Amino acid sequence: MKQLKEFLIEAKKQTYANGNAKKVKSSRLNSFDYEYTDGIMIYHDTYFGGIDFIGEEVVYDENQIPIWSMNYYGITFDKNLTEEVVDNVLRPALMKVGEDDVLPLRGPKEFINGEYKYTFEVTGDLDNFEGEESITKGEEKVYFLKCHGGKIRR
Repeated sequence: MKQLKEFLIEAKKQTYANGNAKKVKSSRLNSFDYEYTDGIMIYHDTYFGGIDFIGEEVVYDENQIPIWSMNYYGITFDKNLTEEVVDNVLRPALMKVGEDDVLPLRGPKEFINGEYKYTFEVTGDLDNFEGEESITKGEEKVYFLKCHGGKIRR
């Protein structure tokens, strides 16, 4: 079985971060959902909103038992930014997941995309973590996300 870390990297690159990924049927009223499987584990990402959004990612093992999860909330401070602009800045950063020593939860520590700078800081490990993601344009913070999560067990 693939390690959770390797699986998360591939799952994230095959879902929201990948602008060509297809959404799956909504799991809840008005949610947007993505799913990826390697034939053993299943990754499911469901979120609500667009400019400001909230969501959850869950990884299931081969028995479809949830083993890991992350909750996140993102807010766009610059109300002139459209969802399309945010996506065009955020998705390339998120496609860099796993390319540095940061936990594979969002993107790298830092990524420059034109006039925007993406940063991600996280504490903990895959079992128990908290993270903060931001995008700045010049000196102005235009977007911010907070996430947390870890291992699930009964």
